[in-house]
Amino acid sequence: MSKSHMEVSSSKETEMHSLLDRGSTSPRFEVEPLKMNSYQDVIDPQDDTKTEDHEDDEARYQVGYESLLEVVDNPKPQKDHPPTNFVGTSGDRYILVMVGMPARGKSYIARRLRQYLSFFQDAPTELFNVGQYRRKTLGAQQMHDFFNHDNEEAAKQRKECAMAAMKDLKAWFEKDIRKEINNNIPVVMSRVAIYDATNTTKIRRRWIMEQLMPILESPRQVIFIESICDDTASEENRKIIENNIIQAKLKMPDYEGLSAKEAVEDFKQRIAHYSKVYETIDEEAEKHLTWIKLIDAGRQVTMNNIRGFLPGKIVQFLMNLNLSTHPIYLSRHGESEYNVLGKIGGDSGLSENGEDYARVLAQYAHTHILGLNEDGSFKDPKNKVASHARLFTSSLKRTQDTARHIAHPVCDDGWIVMRKKVWRSLDEIYAGVFDGMTYEEIKENAPHEFEQRSQDKLYYRYPRGESYVDVIQRLDSVIHEIERLRDPVLIVGHQGILRILYSYFMGYSREDAPFVSIPLNTVVKLTPIAYMCEEDRIQLRKQGDNVEEPPSH
Repeated sequence: MSKSHMEVSSSKETEMHSLLDRGSTSPRFEVEPLKMNSYQDVIDPQDDTKTEDHEDDEARYQVGYESLLEVVDNPKPQKDHPPTNFVGTSGDRYILVMVGMPARGKSYIARRLRQYLSFFQDAPTELFNVGQYRRKTLGAQQMHDFFNHDNEEAAKQRKECAMAAMKDLKAWFEKDIRKEINNNIPVVMSRVAIYDATNTTKIRRRWIMEQLMPILESPRQVIFIESICDDTASEENRKIIENNIIQAKLKMPDYEGLSAKEAVEDFKQRIAHYSKVYETIDEEAEKHLTWIKLIDAGRQVTMNNIRGFLPGKIVQFLMNLNLSTHPIYLSRHGESEYNVLGKIGGDSGLSENGEDYARVLAQYAHTHILGLNEDGSFKDPKNKVASHARLFTSSLKRTQDTARHIAHPVCDDGWIVMRKKVWRSLDEIYAGVFDGMTYEEIKENAPHEFEQRSQDKLYYRYPRGESYVDVIQRLDSVIHEIERLRDPVLIVGHQGILRILYSYFMGYSREDAPFVSIPLNTVVKLTPIAYMCEEDRIQLRKQGDNVEEPPSH
């Protein structure tokens, strides 16, 4: 390399500092803003130093870097491709088989796993619930005697339903699911099938392996997931099982039209029938199988023959999954100064309306989440108790300001009420060179970018910024933390971020996420349960007459 290429003037050093990139997974550097008259001045500089390797349609990926090309000796650069639907687990195929007694959270685990793998790992995942096949074939209301293993006719019918679910699973699993990535190259997608039933005997598990081996390359592609929860082991276990029974009688079609007492009693007798034949996975006799055991709602996790990226992610998720029901409260920050100006991104404070919402939100948190007085004081000063709720915010000023009126008194047991946890992963989608601009300014100065975003909002990545898919990846750790919690949590965030969290818990696809409505001045309460996620929207403050929702990502 020539001396001229080795030497960088102080002015160049300053210029290079201003061009530090802020990628989707890198730390947020404090950088000087790019000095430009317009977006076009940056991607098409006046010195006209383009080469044939930098065609006009790729100009957006060279934003601000022309000056660096003058001092870097790189005659054979790596080509920078546009953002793609990258498939990180392409080709991986697994079948997850649930095992366990009724009311041990199997269906809840299966549904959460399906959503996590499809949403955060982009792995097509399908759930085959044998109970649904039974209801479709034989009708919903089958009382406990139908599950008595001495009832030969019912046992035969249950086996037929299990075979029907297995047949559909195999047909789906053998489909050639592909996506196109760079240069329209088709890539075989990973896929995960979940076989959700009790599968409580060694004979049944042996039958499952016999059915699946002809369509698999290895027996390790079948992962048994057993949920063990002994109601005599602890009070917490008893409450979990009792809550699952209550949810079953309230939500399962099997007990529609029955009184609560009748439903609970029948379901307990159903459990008793299964307990007579239940065989836990034998760690010696079934050591040739691949399995994960969740003992006492995750107090202990054991595994056997687990290898590979996707099985590792499954184990990590299951280790953090809590079977207890707890509400999740989502709230956007109050109206910001940039909202008023129509600007996206930035790190502005709150407007007057935003400040008003911050105070109302605190009152709601005190009274409806924590069980305190409106001002955040304990109802009984001699008995300082409150819900052990959590508070998450992003690192940006507008969420910090929105949460600042929430009180943090100390309970008698030492718990600090809603002690704030700041997540940079909860920061809004970064708009790159468009940060702080209005959509009208983007459309005027970069019409091609504006059009690209309108055509593919999920995968579109702002120049030197992020896409929705980038943000989904950085929210993975946040989801693990939320799933781990046993207490209520209030998340004060941004529209783009809350769209993703809401879509995940509500069971939406990632393609739906960019278009979900998360309005200002509203708390969205989500409560995930076995068969669904309950939603309640509470508008705490009106935006005002003839006031449109401010633009956002």
